[in-house]
Amino acid sequence: MAKMNIVLYPDGPLTKVATPYDQIGPEVAKLAADMFDTMYAQEGVGLAGPQVGVGKRIFVLHDPETDTKLCLVNPELSEHQGEALGSEGCLSLPELYAEIPRATRIHVRALDQFGKPLEFDAKDFLARIIQHENDHLDGIVILDRVDVLTRFALQQDWDRIRERMLNGACAERA
Repeated sequence: MAKMNIVLYPDGPLTKVATPYDQIGPEVAKLAADMFDTMYAQEGVGLAGPQVGVGKRIFVLHDPETDTKLCLVNPELSEHQGEALGSEGCLSLPELYAEIPRATRIHVRALDQFGKPLEFDAKDFLARIIQHENDHLDGIVILDRVDVLTRFALQQDWDRIRERMLNGACAERA
């Protein structure tokens, strides 16, 4: 069980579209386990492959409201219904939060980390987590989901946060 490093925005592969898995082998289950460990260590509710430097269509999540724990590989989202604004943060943009509109109900088709097909409807917070993590697979972050003025302000905040984090990391290595 290994804790992985979180990729900070805009480092690769966060801004690129992730590639689908052609086949699911034991390495996918191992990656999922490591991603769960990392997500829990960072106190997150979701973590996508690109956030740990893996440009593949995989993410893990744990919805604390329903205690749902899932790994979704090659997810497909459809039947988006309703809309609600909600505050979202991101492990790749720590300390930054934005009000993001999301569908309140979605239909999900995917494989789990062992290659077993999954198909279900997700609603409310679970639907929000899935849409957020699926965005990462398409190279989209919360900054891409806000209006231009909000994005400008958030980008300035992020630049300050990132610089402080990177300077702190350099000081730790010195």
